[in-house]
Amino acid sequence: MTYNATEEDFRVGDYVELEEGVDGGTCREVASSSSSGCCGESGGGSGGWLWSFWWWAKLVLVVAFLGVLGAVFFQWVGPFFMDKEIIPIINWERETFSQSMLALLVFGSIAIFPTLLLPSSPSMWVAGMTFGYGYGFLLIIGAVVIGVSLPYLIGFLFHHKIQVLLEKYPKKASIIRLAGEGNWFNQFQAVTLIRISPFPYVLYNYCAVATRVNYCPYLLGTLIGMVPEIFVAIYTGILIKTLADASQDQRSLSAPQIICNVIGFCISVATTVIVTLYAKRRFNKLQAEEELLLH
Repeated sequence: MTYNATEEDFRVGDYVELEEGVDGGTCREVASSSSSGCCGESGGGSGGWLWSFWWWAKLVLVVAFLGVLGAVFFQWVGPFFMDKEIIPIINWERETFSQSMLALLVFGSIAIFPTLLLPSSPSMWVAGMTFGYGYGFLLIIGAVVIGVSLPYLIGFLFHHKIQVLLEKYPKKASIIRLAGEGNWFNQFQAVTLIRISPFPYVLYNYCAVATRVNYCPYLLGTLIGMVPEIFVAIYTGILIKTLADASQDQRSLSAPQIICNVIGFCISVATTVIVTLYAKRRFNKLQAEEELLLH
């Protein structure tokens, strides 16, 4: 039995069924379009409408749940946590340390903790609570210079071991290896994007030396890339102090204070998300360009 297929038989989404006739020499074509699919042409509209309705219903439920959770937190959990934890710590801090001593402790913790693979964000919050935006930023940025330089220099002692560790995770290693490619400006740009992106801060401090990135673009890119994170941390500290003072004095925030805090929080979150998404997209573009050059 032979069958000469025409061009229409090879349309995308169609298939041809060959059925031998009674005389053994004829065949019958049965074409079916994939557009009729699982729901059919008549059922596609209703199926899409139901899917859209269910998606919006789930979104409304999630938003409602988060709203109730947030209301419970601010009504009961937040004040309880403020009264039992935050306010005693702030009072102990004010009674025990002078501002100069506290500045030294904050500076030392931000400078040393990254070397010990410990987070330094709580120290940045304390800087925001105690010194505000101006002095707090200068204190933090000065400590960051030491905090990112020590792991970079220590990394030279474990250069081979870090290389072996990166080879075990080639996909993630390819991200940070971009920082060591190209000229001075390319390295600065890559380090800045890595610092803005969600890549772990303390890990990159040690891994950077294995990418052969020069110290100057590494340091400058780190300082520029950490500016958004520093301001968000300072704002968080100021917000915690404002809420703690209001809770301690048994008074509620005024309407302008609430509006300013809500607007500031929304701006901080929006800025962090936008900058992070931009950095991630830009970094993916750089990575794609690097792969094209290699191939």
